[in-house]
Amino acid sequence: MEEPINWSEYWQVLVEHRKLIGIITAASTLLATATAFLLTPIYRAEVLLAPVSEERAGSLSSLAGQFGDLAALTGVNLGTNKDKTAESIAALKSRSLSVAFIEKENLKPILFPRQWDTENKKWKDQDDVPTDWEAFEIFDKDIRAVSVDKKTGLVTVAIEWKDPALAAKWANSLVRQVNTRLRNEAIEESEKSTAYLEKQLASTSSVEIQQAIYRLVEAQAKKKMIANAREEYAFTVIDSAVSPEEREKPKRLLIILAGLIIGVAAGFTVAWFRRTK
Repeated sequence: MEEPINWSEYWQVLVEHRKLIGIITAASTLLATATAFLLTPIYRAEVLLAPVSEERAGSLSSLAGQFGDLAALTGVNLGTNKDKTAESIAALKSRSLSVAFIEKENLKPILFPRQWDTENKKWKDQDDVPTDWEAFEIFDKDIRAVSVDKKTGLVTVAIEWKDPALAAKWANSLVRQVNTRLRNEAIEESEKSTAYLEKQLASTSSVEIQQAIYRLVEAQAKKKMIANAREEYAFTVIDSAVSPEEREKPKRLLIILAGLIIGVAAGFTVAWFRRTK
């Protein structure tokens, strides 16, 4: 049978060693406070997006049901709205887009300031130039975040950085870049599919198959037209990123409270062991 907790004994330790506990608590709290105010403030800029699916698919969705087998045989992509949305979100999170964005915005000198010679605008050690993979790991883990609201389907792209204006600029630029990339890919895919379908059309004598191919060619033409006409091809921007005024982290109050709690716990522990010696 477990013995009941003797609260009076704990209280006695607290009273007898209150100065020691107070000193340790104060030291821990002061250290936490200093840490909270010395840490570099990080700001979070967000872009709210709605994936474009219905407009992108257009007539392709209905054709997928009618001629899905033929399209599969000919290698023509008639993906569903759900497929296109998933592909767009995957592209937004992809390493290839991130690396291209880092290159376009020339972020490596910013991500690796200790290795960059600002005055001469070159890497200090040419044998130790940061790789694309190293830059991507920092960008993916510490800077860029992509989240999807399961209820609404809306997508949030967030950039966290010490410069609030840069955070907003990068967030908006990343969205523009993914839209441009997916639009160009759709146009290229449409042109290749059309050329291939025209070759298939010339090689078949079946009127039924010819009619089906004509419909597929028409669908690809519509797909290309939509892509050319729409800048926000994959994602519609609902709310652009603006320069945040409030920092995202460090959470100063939480750090100070944690320091206080740790100080009390550490002080009481030291006092308890002193008493039991």
